[in-house]
Amino acid sequence: MTGPVPKPWIMEIAPYVPGRATTDSGKKAIKLSSNENPLGTSPAARAAFEAASGTLERYPDASATDLRESLAARHGLDPARIIYGNGSDEVLHLAAGAFAGPGDEVIFVKYGFAVYEIAARRVGAVPVIAPDADYATDVDAILAAVTDRTRIIYVANPNNPTGTYASKDEIARLHAGLRPDILLVLDHAYAEYIDGQNDDGGMALAETASNVLVTRTFSKMYGLAAERIGWGYGAPALIEAMHRIRLPFSITIAGTAAALAALGDTEFVEHTRTHNAEWRRWFSDEIAKLGNAGLRPVPSQANFVLVLFEGALTAEVAYKGLMEAGYIVRWLPGQGLPHGLRITIGTEQETRGVAGVLRDLVERAG
Repeated sequence: MTGPVPKPWIMEIAPYVPGRATTDSGKKAIKLSSNENPLGTSPAARAAFEAASGTLERYPDASATDLRESLAARHGLDPARIIYGNGSDEVLHLAAGAFAGPGDEVIFVKYGFAVYEIAARRVGAVPVIAPDADYATDVDAILAAVTDRTRIIYVANPNNPTGTYASKDEIARLHAGLRPDILLVLDHAYAEYIDGQNDDGGMALAETASNVLVTRTFSKMYGLAAERIGWGYGAPALIEAMHRIRLPFSITIAGTAAALAALGDTEFVEHTRTHNAEWRRWFSDEIAKLGNAGLRPVPSQANFVLVLFEGALTAEVAYKGLMEAGYIVRWLPGQGLPHGLRITIGTEQETRGVAGVLRDLVERAG
């Protein structure tokens, strides 16, 4: 022994791999690999961020009072039951840190967000993968995976990286089938992109149930990925426990100012939502036209589409072909999806461009 030895469960973690921003040759490309907002950031949020630059010597408000109160007013919530963090990723980790440990089990779906496994292993818990139902959350499979050692269940709704959505009835059925000591974490990172007035009932459950935590982020719809502002809502006992291990200054003054302004810019939010719905539908339809060549879009309620390659053109060849054409998308063999590409909905020009390249690649593949 020559030095400190990491805990064995730490060495079992496969580090998170973010979406690439450059091609193999190092050239910059159109980045459609990280589900960022193609319309940028609210002008009001940008102005608020810049104005806050005059207070760089100050620590942020450790209680994030203004942010909690603004979120509560917007969503009709109790500000005392809101927790915040460095992106919703931190809140997801806080849940595992507070409610799971060595030997406990944490359940998530087969094609779930990579952070769930990392959060589980980080605290020595055992990741348990529930089978999916054609790339969607299978409530019965999750319930069947529950054991006496289950402590947390993570469900992203809409799911990342598949974009699929579990209905309000299905989420209610899942919650009803759980013991009260099992924490159900509903990850709503993409909830603002859901069509129409659909609601999975997560916030209502978090309001009334003692074992439901809902997480949200400013990174997607609000275009503030750089500032890492996330939050969660749950029963007072859940939030109190998570606060005990939360970093004291995890969100910045400038980021908070931008988030507050972004909340007030409803015009930007609606423009983003409308743009995404239009071009997600258009892109999915274009991919469906290539069905004879083996391409299939997974129905999405997020700001991306998972395209499956089940014919002569493989996902790997398409990934490299798109890269050569100047587009970076997300290929996920490490998440069990060597046959799929997750493609962010970009601007009109970017979305049309990706579809055009895929059509050309299909023709070349014969």
